[in-house]
Amino acid sequence: MRVVNHTSFSTDRLADVVKELAAQENLKDVIAWAFSRPRGTFLPSVVDEVIVQDEFTHDVIVPWRDGLVLVYDTT
Repeated sequence: MRVVNHTSFSTDRLADVVKELAAQENLKDVIAWAFSRPRGTFLPSVVDEVIVQDEFTHDVIVPWRDGLVLVYDTT
């Protein structure tokens, strides 16, 4: 997975996020990871929104922690 930093995170903090997300290869992995986190870490639905770009590409919005929002570009 490629992580793009659109924040002002330090290199160390970004490395922590990348490490946390490293095992995710598909949306099934994202959902399993989210449900394995402590209760209250995510919204109950995990996925906040899916934005359809075209018939094959979707952006999946996942609010995480400390105001950080993950956006998965899926094809």
